[in-house]
Amino acid sequence: MNENPNEQLPAMPQPVGPADQQAAPQEAIAQPAKLLRIASMVHELLEETRQASIDEPGRIRLREIYERSVGELREVLSPDLQEELAVLTPPMEGVPTEAEIRVAQAQLVGWLEGLFHGIQAALFAQQAAARAQFEELRRRGLPGGQPQPPQPDGSGQYL
Repeated sequence: MNENPNEQLPAMPQPVGPADQQAAPQEAIAQPAKLLRIASMVHELLEETRQASIDEPGRIRLREIYERSVGELREVLSPDLQEELAVLTPPMEGVPTEAEIRVAQAQLVGWLEGLFHGIQAALFAQQAAARAQFEELRRRGLPGGQPQPPQPDGSGQYL
């Protein structure tokens, strides 16, 4: 995957007709490498919270990490994906229980996995469309006319 932080990747393919093309929101990821790092961290945190009992200061720290992770994710998402994430990840209040932390992290990991599957599907669809377009060009022949027949050497008009 290209790790150019300024590159935008489509999140999911959108069925769009010619008239709807300008009105359809574009789901995009501004910084794919950052998204992957945050997703990996959240996944590891979920695994750690499943394996150990966490005291109150630990739960407070996990809530802070979770909220910061969600904030960082919002920075790399398009507005429509930001809205979807906000609906799925309401802020935690006070000192969360271990169960609340696990559920919130599992929900976030699940959403991220769905996002990754959407990216894969969009890339596959783009690749298939490009391949079909290429095959159509090959079938019809290259545009721009037929190649000119070679001129015999020395028989030109000017010498």
